[in-house]
Amino acid sequence: MPQLAVSVEFLREYAKLQPPIRKQTDEALKKFAEHTHAGLHLEKLVNMRDDRVRTIRITDYWRGVVLAPTSGDRYTLLRVMGHDEAVEWAKRRVFSINEVSGVLEVRDVAMIEKLSSDTIPTTTTAAEPLFAHIDDKDLTRLGVDEQVRRLARTLTDEAALEAVEPFLPANQYEVLFGLATGMTVEQVWADVVAPRIPDEPIDTDDIVAAVERTQGQIALVDGPDDLVELLEKPFAAWRVFLHPSQEELAYRPSYSGSAQVTGGPGTGKTVVALHRVKHLVSSRDLPPRSILLTSFSRALAEALERDLETMLTLEERRAVEVINVDRWALGVVRAEHGNITIIDDDQLRDRLTGSDSFTPAFLLEEWRQVVLANDVRSLDEYLAAPRRGRGRGLSRRQKEEIWPILEKFAADLRRDGMWTFLTVADEAARLVAARPTPPFQHVVVDEIQDLHPAQWRLLRAAVPVGPDDLFLTGDPHQRIYGNHVSLRRVGIDVRGRSAQLRINYRTTAEILHWSMQILGDAAIADLDEGIDTLAGYHSALHGEPPELAPATNVSQEAEDLALAIEQWREDGVDASDIVVVARTLPQARTIAKELRIHGIPTTELRDARPADDAVRISSMHGMKGLEFRCVAVVGVGERSFPLQRAITPVTEDPVRHVLDLQQERCLLFVACTRARERLRVSWSGSASDLVPTA
Repeated sequence: MPQLAVSVEFLREYAKLQPPIRKQTDEALKKFAEHTHAGLHLEKLVNMRDDRVRTIRITDYWRGVVLAPTSGDRYTLLRVMGHDEAVEWAKRRVFSINEVSGVLEVRDVAMIEKLSSDTIPTTTTAAEPLFAHIDDKDLTRLGVDEQVRRLARTLTDEAALEAVEPFLPANQYEVLFGLATGMTVEQVWADVVAPRIPDEPIDTDDIVAAVERTQGQIALVDGPDDLVELLEKPFAAWRVFLHPSQEELAYRPSYSGSAQVTGGPGTGKTVVALHRVKHLVSSRDLPPRSILLTSFSRALAEALERDLETMLTLEERRAVEVINVDRWALGVVRAEHGNITIIDDDQLRDRLTGSDSFTPAFLLEEWRQVVLANDVRSLDEYLAAPRRGRGRGLSRRQKEEIWPILEKFAADLRRDGMWTFLTVADEAARLVAARPTPPFQHVVVDEIQDLHPAQWRLLRAAVPVGPDDLFLTGDPHQRIYGNHVSLRRVGIDVRGRSAQLRINYRTTAEILHWSMQILGDAAIADLDEGIDTLAGYHSALHGEPPELAPATNVSQEAEDLALAIEQWREDGVDASDIVVVARTLPQARTIAKELRIHGIPTTELRDARPADDAVRISSMHGMKGLEFRCVAVVGVGERSFPLQRAITPVTEDPVRHVLDLQQERCLLFVACTRARERLRVSWSGSASDLVPTA
């Protein structure tokens, strides 16, 4: 029986087909997989540059493109296209095996030959070649072959490199992109090349072995049933394709201490966290509830739990406790103090009186980001405490004025039995640290950028210091709350055990390029007193650019959006894979009401039983950790975005003002990068200054 391997591109194209065509594709591929003589179903094309390329008939019009081995029965499904397009695509491609990494490569050899002899247009006046600082010896060591090197030497800027990406082998483009965006040769070797190096010698004629090594781009399928199961969930396919760089991090036998994995949206950080849990469970004999898998929100923890259920056996699952930090902290505190009352920010600000010099809002943030963040218990500690994330400098006299107010504020909360989620975390950290032994052997944390130092102290207390104690994943560029943390100051040392993922598997390059402009030029603080960078971050996917849709008023904005949603539905997108996002939930509800007038049913993301035919609506905060085929971001006009009540006045704290603006940028960035295929951004009146309009 022939065996099958499926490329990422095949699954992406398959998912976009109309349901009747998908059904016929299923039938054709199942027959192919069941047949003992696969060659009977394959058509050999003439005038091919690579005579191993075949097509498989799906309908009178649609064809699958297949790479046939010279020996053996491992066939690779590469693309699904119309007949003429499939033939043209196949005629231009050559398949080879990289001499350094041993992975299967595909290139548009005809276009590379043409471009190598042409002048590539540039967008700058730079005359120096883009890779002038890298010699051929280093490029060869990184797996860039002679043909690609020759083309690379003609390029003079990043835009030209991005223009030739569709024609290059994917792994060689990763190398060149990393070098072009500031990574050193050694960084590219460690992050891009080394994880792919096979243990066995490389045979550049063994296509079957190369296919098996090409993780991240090709998934192996054991039989027809596995193929059908994979085709039923094509948009989750990137979770199946564990890239070598991800696998190396998730399945490293052991870390000598805490480890951290960062990366931009869609790089698979959550997947790595889940696979790390699987590795810990499957490689050790662990008692029940000895691993804590957690994140900052209940919704994200529930999503982690759903994914974990598909990866572990029932016995393995017993070893893992999945719960978000606040919920766990509440359980710890209630066990000690009984039921407690949580109060909101408005109530907190009402209690912060007694100062003519400082507003209640300023004092509340001072208490959160300085006093609670640093576990301050006295005036002397307050005077010495670092002010990470606080811009306004305070003199000693001002601190001496503030401290009694904050001290009384905290004492009054305790006296009245009033709590916040952060004081709960602070108390839970104290209670857990006082236990004879920590409750867990390993802790895995996703979306680490949004946790407060009090929550980090709890997580540090949850597990003994030692090998594989904490495994952390997140992205400082997606920080949507005002928490700024130094891991070292809360007892977590990840030095020498930090890695960054750089390939986006979810969002198209067109959407990603536009979305990254939202972040602006401001430096983004990491979690260890340094600066985070997205150097080398890119997407290998391509599609339509974002649609920017100005409107004269909210009614027109909703009417135009309704037409766009109707078009997406006609294109075969399920309503459940469309989301409308606004800065706040009330704003989202306003646009939803207008959409219903135009016949578009809606439901909120948090609805327990959403209707299948309803478009989802959400606030920007609610989009963390999610993804949709089509995302419509609405209401980003100059009067509504950024949200003014979320911005500290520049007169009150100029640095905090800048940080708040950056936080709004991060929110918009998060919302836009949830889109897999289509992104639509709209506003009424003039666009916000934070929205790129080019």
